[in-house]
Amino acid sequence: MSDVNSLEDRLAQLVAEAREAGSLDALRARWRTLTEVAATPRDAGETGRFGLIGASPPMRAVFDLIERVAPSDVSVLIHGETGSGKELVARALHEQSRRKGKPFLAENCAAVPPNLLESELFGHKRGSFTGAVADRPGHFVAANGGTLFLDEIGDMPLEMQAKLLRVLQEGEVRPVGSNKTTKVDVRIVAATHRDLVAMCKTGGFREDLYFRLNVVTIELPPLRERKGDVRLLARHLVKSVTGEIGREVDISEEALEALEQWSWPGNVRELENELRRAAVFADGTIRREDLSPRLLGEPG
Repeated sequence: MSDVNSLEDRLAQLVAEAREAGSLDALRARWRTLTEVAATPRDAGETGRFGLIGASPPMRAVFDLIERVAPSDVSVLIHGETGSGKELVARALHEQSRRKGKPFLAENCAAVPPNLLESELFGHKRGSFTGAVADRPGHFVAANGGTLFLDEIGDMPLEMQAKLLRVLQEGEVRPVGSNKTTKVDVRIVAATHRDLVAMCKTGGFREDLYFRLNVVTIELPPLRERKGDVRLLARHLVKSVTGEIGREVDISEEALEALEQWSWPGNVRELENELRRAAVFADGTIRREDLSPRLLGEPG
């Protein structure tokens, strides 16, 4: 069924199809389908806000929450699956806050070895450990006045959780190898794909730190629950991929329909990589046959 752009057109189509079907049940079914299309625009109308692409009801709820929470300085915990765009939400919170124009720094707590994470966040003095050839301020000092995004906070070691809690309570940091503290004014936005409540119960995450970080929670929906957004994202991402491969690429309706049928366990990141791969093989337009066999239910 093709998209319909106005209420009058939708009603006219509904009446015509109901007459043809001659069934009240068919009338109700068609009305549900048409109103779903109206509520979730595919290629027209609003496609997103704050640099985030999406028009589905779950994403609109996220946009509304960003708008309400961003102007304050409260800590925000973003919960969502890997690849769902948690850092983009954190950046949106920063850009919509009074701290816009000040530094935004991000650190993935799962990507830094535990013995180096303290130095990355709090800084160090020259000679405090092997390889410390100069003083380093650390993210808290570098982001002073701005926002610090701590991704995958659930992977932070317990010892570091205690040190982070102290910094958040006192509003000051002490570099590794120093006995002096520095006052900092930093808004914390944290993110995780883990169940921190369950981790608190098993001792894997400090409950006091959880309550300090979790003033407001933003639940970022997985792509499979964002009805209609795959199409919007695909069209947007194809444009960015074009610059990478050095030639113009479009995407066919058949390819878009195939993309909408996939469950996207890797979320937006998986979709982006799939389109990047397909664009390499496409001859001007990404077609269904250019997509990975696994998406089409074919042997790889």
